[in-house]
Amino acid sequence: MKDADMHIPTYQDMLDAEERIRPHIRRTPIRHSDYLDELTGAQLFFKCENFQEPGAFKVRGAANAVFGLDDEQARKGVATHSSGNHASCLSYAAMRRGIPCNVVMPRTAPQAKKGTVRRFGGVITECDPSTTSREATFAQVQAATGGDFVHPYNDPRVIAGQGTCSKEFIEQTDGLDMVVAPIGGGGMISGTCLTLATLAPETQVIAAEPEQANDAYRSFKAGYIIADDAPKTIADGLLVPLKDLTWHFVSNHVSQIHTASEQEIIDAMKLVWKHLRIVMEPSSAVPLAIVLKNPDAFRGKRVGLIVTGGNVDLDRLPWTPTT
Repeated sequence: MKDADMHIPTYQDMLDAEERIRPHIRRTPIRHSDYLDELTGAQLFFKCENFQEPGAFKVRGAANAVFGLDDEQARKGVATHSSGNHASCLSYAAMRRGIPCNVVMPRTAPQAKKGTVRRFGGVITECDPSTTSREATFAQVQAATGGDFVHPYNDPRVIAGQGTCSKEFIEQTDGLDMVVAPIGGGGMISGTCLTLATLAPETQVIAAEPEQANDAYRSFKAGYIIADDAPKTIADGLLVPLKDLTWHFVSNHVSQIHTASEQEIIDAMKLVWKHLRIVMEPSSAVPLAIVLKNPDAFRGKRVGLIVTGGNVDLDRLPWTPTT
């Protein structure tokens, strides 16, 4: 997709995406825990996008982009840069359509995520762990392959696809006071804003971000995009900065952005593993971490938390000692 094709996706785009991707995704379940409700003083509803076949919500936007291509472009395949989950999900969608997928990934990306990309037939080119390196390496890969660029988040097709998650969420819970999702580049948050602004305008959208990669928080406070080139956090899915399309939704529709420390993220991740008995990756634990950190903001509310992914390296869990 060329820059000239960029437009702000609409609610109708989300509905069209829902129809297009239905054969290729799962309507993921909701989980809750009496213990976590008691601990936080809120009713917490966890939308388990980690149960998607590639293990992350990003299959929604990826499938919408892949299956929206005309046959001529599809023959050239798709290409992207990603720290992991978008790469996995785009590879999965491309595999289902039978087209090539080339992805640029940081050399520091978890092996579990690289393994998933390769399992779905994606071809990986590694780069240094910075936004600058990702984008420069990607430009070379795309020039060589001619694949359609499916941006991990700053793409109207991707945002419309991600918006289908919140439509399901509202339908499955009979309404929520708040929806909390992690924020990195802002694809899921943007899709959430897109859907809820029309379907449930009374529902607040709250973004959750690591303290050590808090450029969205600082952007929100400043009123313009502040981009960090190479932040470091265990929440490896939240390392990228906002872009123009996602900033549109964040600046116009997000009610608040809260941040959590590395230890708070790990503690929340442990709680979910123990009490919900599901595998989530660190990025997915940030929403619960901010609820635990800011109890007065959520107490007595019906709060939806999007578990964005479960692609974690089981041999390198963040609470295990490294040698």
